[in-house]
Amino acid sequence: MGRNVKVVKNRAYFKRYQVPFKRRREGKTDYYARKRMVVQAKNKYNQKKYRIVARCTNKDVIAQFVYSTITGDKVMTSAYAHELPNYGLTVGLTNYAACYCVGLLLARRLQKKFGIDHLYQGQTNIDGEMYHVENVEGEKAPFKCHIDTGLARTSKGARIFAVMKGAADGGLSIPYSNKKFPGYNDEDGSFNAAELRAQIFGQHVANYMRQLSEEDDEAYKKQFSKFIKAGVNADNLEALYTKVHAAIRANPEAKKSEKKTYKPKKRFNAKKLTYEERLAKRPRLEDLQGADDDDDEEE
Repeated sequence: MGRNVKVVKNRAYFKRYQVPFKRRREGKTDYYARKRMVVQAKNKYNQKKYRIVARCTNKDVIAQFVYSTITGDKVMTSAYAHELPNYGLTVGLTNYAACYCVGLLLARRLQKKFGIDHLYQGQTNIDGEMYHVENVEGEKAPFKCHIDTGLARTSKGARIFAVMKGAADGGLSIPYSNKKFPGYNDEDGSFNAAELRAQIFGQHVANYMRQLSEEDDEAYKKQFSKFIKAGVNADNLEALYTKVHAAIRANPEAKKSEKKTYKPKKRFNAKKLTYEERLAKRPRLEDLQGADDDDDEEE
């Protein structure tokens, strides 16, 4: 047919129209990807299907170890970039190296929770090479999971894969390849592990700090003011991340925050009463009748 046919949304179309899921309408969930991460095979007898939900925001990095049920997702444990100051990292909480620290913290915290942290230490000598944990015969198996990137772009060098690499080096069993890491060459398929190691230890930030300080000292002091205040420079950045990795492995447990007590604010209007309070405030029928009898006697 040479002519364009106009699509008419008639009554039959609207009668059969099905509203998409709410999170699809809001553009928050990719259900095509979620179905493949969540649905478990029937011959697995309702075995939990774990995944690492990693999200990078402007001011924080979030990593959660999640499994799905018919009533909703259940979070077993989580780690955040705003926890890293407890381990000695107070600046640069959203860069590639910090994302690796968050993934490492999540893995060690999960294994500590289930008492298998001594069985699966992970990659203690971080060299940027591929690492896959191996089962210890006769002991509990390590947790196997997949990475959930959500709607984030999965381009090469993305920070979200630093979270995955940190979790894999922490001892979790994650099927992955090196194609999304810095140092991978698309043309010949080669991989330079030293380049990935440099980013894990923040050397890309250190190189930029050196370059900016040489070109424009005022811009360097302005952009890296918090680094300067914390005593962090390009030369001691690798040593700083080494200490953070050691601190995470030493004690990955989450610190309980103290609940703050707040004084009640001054009210300028009457407090809303409950039904029982309003009922108690109302005069009873016996009291009203007694008052009427007193008035009759006085007359």
